[in-house]
Amino acid sequence: MIDASDVIVIGAGQSGLAAAHALRQAGRSPVVLEAGQEPVGSWPSYYDSLTLFSPARYSSLPGKPFPGDPDRYPHRDEVVDYLRRYAKNLDADIRTHHRVTALRRHGERFTVHVEDGTELTAAMVIAASGAFGQPHRPRLPGLDSFTGTVSHSAEYRAPASFAGQRVVVVGAANTAVQVGYELAKVATVTLATRKPITFAPQRPLGRDVHFWSIALGFDHLPIGHLLRNPPHTPVNDDGRYQRAIRARKPDQRRMFTHLDGDTVTWPDGTREHVDTILLATGYRPALSYLDPVERAHSRGISTSHPGLGYVGLEWQRSFASATLRGVGRDAHYVVRRLLDASSCLNLH
Repeated sequence: MIDASDVIVIGAGQSGLAAAHALRQAGRSPVVLEAGQEPVGSWPSYYDSLTLFSPARYSSLPGKPFPGDPDRYPHRDEVVDYLRRYAKNLDADIRTHHRVTALRRHGERFTVHVEDGTELTAAMVIAASGAFGQPHRPRLPGLDSFTGTVSHSAEYRAPASFAGQRVVVVGAANTAVQVGYELAKVATVTLATRKPITFAPQRPLGRDVHFWSIALGFDHLPIGHLLRNPPHTPVNDDGRYQRAIRARKPDQRRMFTHLDGDTVTWPDGTREHVDTILLATGYRPALSYLDPVERAHSRGISTSHPGLGYVGLEWQRSFASATLRGVGRDAHYVVRRLLDASSCLNLH
């Protein structure tokens, strides 16, 4: 069956919902395709203790403030509930259990192929499946033959099952430090990093760092498209993580040079048994339905296919592009650009 639509949005997490909101504000009627069972993105699959690094007042999608105390740091489950309510109040056709497998251009329209065999067509498509759908597993020396357990932070939920283990957490960003800190309460943990971990005070001069980012204009600067290699993001810290690392719970070392069986070799030549390697090495965009050649874009507008846009990619336009507080601005920009281009084409 082929279903003709006005605009198709792929993904119903924070990015897709923001795109759908921008389209509704522009008078369009989007069909939103979500692979999962409800429109909440990847949030339910994150670890149990996850809290946002930004206060509630800076963690909202357009048109609906995050409820409760605006200065608190919401828990994962609060974000899930927020997205669930946001989708419910959004006047859009959201179709769950619709995993997109391919996107093809035919003349002036796109055909979206869904896993169940459904095909939909539209003149405009926004790929909003997010930047956090595909766990990144870097190639590390000996990792493929490591006889202990190798997992990604995407699979991590709680520390109990790691009790008494020797664990190496690979990574230097917020997730690595937060998970390593939590695991160190029940296990012996090392943070293995290529570069030193850098920290940013959570509340400089008594105000959350996001207040200063917005007040100084950094949060809104559309400079992401200029950065081929985005800078390392410092870990937001109220002091607890640096104190823990100084106390070696967890400790921090430079990346191991090799893994042999269940043994890790550190740069100084020392070797020791390790039970688990936990990769807190981030994600890559969930865009497998697009040929890699077709993923080139400028500020979220495809450079190869008129009518194709993106929302939710890291550094797409700004520092906040892949965050709850930033996807709304990018969605508005992308929708406006796509509709302006469409109007110009229709005039000629």
